[in-house]
Amino acid sequence: MDLQKQDLQKRQPRDRDPDLPKRGPGERAAPAASEFRASDAERDRIADILRDALAEGRLTADEHAERVEGVLRAKTVGELEGFIRDLPAAHRQGPGGPSRAPSPYHPATGAAEADRDDHVVAVFSGAVRKGRWRVGRRINAYAVFGAVEIDLSEALFGHPHVVIKSFALFGSVEIRVPENVSLHGTGGCVLGSFEVDTRDSGDPQAPVVQVDGWSVLGAVEARPRRGRRVADLLGRVQRKGDKDLRKHLGH
Repeated sequence: MDLQKQDLQKRQPRDRDPDLPKRGPGERAAPAASEFRASDAERDRIADILRDALAEGRLTADEHAERVEGVLRAKTVGELEGFIRDLPAAHRQGPGGPSRAPSPYHPATGAAEADRDDHVVAVFSGAVRKGRWRVGRRINAYAVFGAVEIDLSEALFGHPHVVIKSFALFGSVEIRVPENVSLHGTGGCVLGSFEVDTRDSGDPQAPVVQVDGWSVLGAVEARPRRGRRVADLLGRVQRKGDKDLRKHLGH
């Protein structure tokens, strides 16, 4: 009798640990942190680490460009972390990410964190965005039987990476950037053209402009504007400010 009782106790399921979360039938476990969708702020953090690695000589220009393109396409936090897994900075960062000096080309990331997407739309018309303006993280350009012109040659970059989503249907989207920024492009065309003059800046602190889009019986084109450099523009603004100050002081 005792042996039958012991055998019955072994077959009975043990009580669950009261500290373990209870899940009903059909419920799935909470996803791991690496499976969460990546945010724009997290992409900027990974891009900063890659830029520092390029400046330190840990990555070649080609490797840096390839990883940056991957960062822009990454969907989850785990995919982002894969691009810096072999870099020392990925293993010594604190909760807020690695500390670094702000770039001379754009303000600190937190200063422009609340930026909204810019929209430049031309339908049976023309739309132009140029001059001295602050560029957000993302620009959406649409040309339908019209023409869109986006000129960043005198713009203030609020983020280290700027993505321009473009679409041209029986129209054109023309993009110009300073000659010392990195320019990348991904897209295609149907009975039209998609042309991006891809280049990597020799300055690891320079902004990166990514042009993604399609053209259908239209054209999307992105090229640098010769003679226009981000640093030169900032220096010109500083010189103008000094001149105005001296004028105000009577010198």
